[in-house]
Amino acid sequence: MVFLAEHFVRSPQWTWYILFYFFFAGIAGGAYLVGTLLRLSGDARDEPAARVAFYVCLPATLICPILLTADLGVSWWKFWHMMVDVTPGDTGLNFKYWSPMSVGVWALLVFGFFVTVSAVDAWMRNRGGGIIPMVVNRAFNIIGAIVAIFIASYTGVLLSVSNQPVWSDTWVLGGLFLASGLSGSAALIALLIRNRPDAGFSLGRLHQADGYFSVLELALIIVFFITVGAAGALA
Repeated sequence: MVFLAEHFVRSPQWTWYILFYFFFAGIAGGAYLVGTLLRLSGDARDEPAARVAFYVCLPATLICPILLTADLGVSWWKFWHMMVDVTPGDTGLNFKYWSPMSVGVWALLVFGFFVTVSAVDAWMRNRGGGIIPMVVNRAFNIIGAIVAIFIASYTGVLLSVSNQPVWSDTWVLGGLFLASGLSGSAALIALLIRNRPDAGFSLGRLHQADGYFSVLELALIIVFFITVGAAGALA
């Protein structure tokens, strides 16, 4: 006899704060990745659009911890316990590599560092300065983009490995969340630069990239329904 996995779990009790976190985390991660790709394209005419992308990341990233903290409800003031262990005799940084929540919080903190530096650098470059030499900046952006991929896809992966019905019956949510974030951020950046002559060169590229991301998103949605349907047929 084959015993199929069943779901015996309580509702996660998520509020709308978490739903908005999914959205803004996707936009933040996607925008940073798009900005990095524009900067690495090798064409200086893409630089204005890349800076806009890094600007987009900053408010989207700042909103994420606010939403996560608000979701704690009456215990919101204890949010810093996720980063600092206050256990008597065992105080220190609270990083648990085996805990998805702990990894996510620290990843968001690290990503916030990359986003802040990149946004400030973009602002300075628009005024003839810059806090990081461009050669070093590209390497910095590549590392930040790797973290951005994690941020944009992390929540989808977290849902996939949970024991929640439907979400845990498919393996595509991480890629789907990433594709959605890339598509949404590319469209948003294109919207923001449409009336900027200095960034007009990148508009066509962003529309093309958005098309590719949307096709990828659609393909993953189809795979999502196929995998969920297959899991339901086996239940």
